[in-house]
Amino acid sequence: MSVNRSGYYKWLGRDINNYERNRRDLAELIKEEHRKHPSYGYHALAKKIRDETGWIFSDNLCHKVCKYEGIKSRCRHYQYRRPGEEHIVYGNRIKGDWNTSGPLQKIVSDMTVIRHRGRPYEWTFFLDTYNNAIIASGISSRWGDPRPYFSCRDQLLSLLKKEGISGPVYFHTDQGTVFSSASFNQALLNHNIIRSMSRSGTPTDNPVIESMNGWIKAQIQADYKINDYDSIEDFIKEYIRYYNYERPMYRLNYKSPAEHTLSQGFKLFF
Repeated sequence: MSVNRSGYYKWLGRDINNYERNRRDLAELIKEEHRKHPSYGYHALAKKIRDETGWIFSDNLCHKVCKYEGIKSRCRHYQYRRPGEEHIVYGNRIKGDWNTSGPLQKIVSDMTVIRHRGRPYEWTFFLDTYNNAIIASGISSRWGDPRPYFSCRDQLLSLLKKEGISGPVYFHTDQGTVFSSASFNQALLNHNIIRSMSRSGTPTDNPVIESMNGWIKAQIQADYKINDYDSIEDFIKEYIRYYNYERPMYRLNYKSPAEHTLSQGFKLFF
């Protein structure tokens, strides 16, 4: 290659420049965070590293390093489904308008199944769309058990009373059996809570909870050794704490629900 011997050995013994050194060090930090949180994308990885180290760098640089190192989020994506029919009693009162000016104005809920030591559990939780915080939770090992739903409902009513909120509050769910029952809804209507339901088989009517439901399950599978916990209740308690106070979210500019709430001048209520 027409390179003299002394020039070659000088090149071989050279020090890497600052850019290459920073990129190498950043790659190690990204790999470490990716091992802890395989579900995180490059935005969340960059936010986590900036918060923990104080190192200022762009999301774009993080994306380049992730691409070079072959680092990808281990979460799947979902396909579009055609909308179904509205509920005969509780129609879709939200109609895609998820704008809120403060906490506890629009609440959503859903149930998901998680496994602990080979046993399935139904986990029901309520989520505030203002900051994506989990504000109520209930779990049962019995299939179709209505108790977690009623427990979450009572937790919501207690929270509204504690915060002095008399409504109106929108509560949006799917058309599940318990959510549709008169015994579940009567207490809500008595507290000026406006019921709203997605069209049948139309998860896009409730994108907040459906999106978070998928991300939560993917994150639990990728980031946690759930079977190391003595009980499912211990795990749920720890995960909700992490979710509300530490988990960065794209919708909140990669702040946690607690960070977002405080940054907007509201006190923590969860």
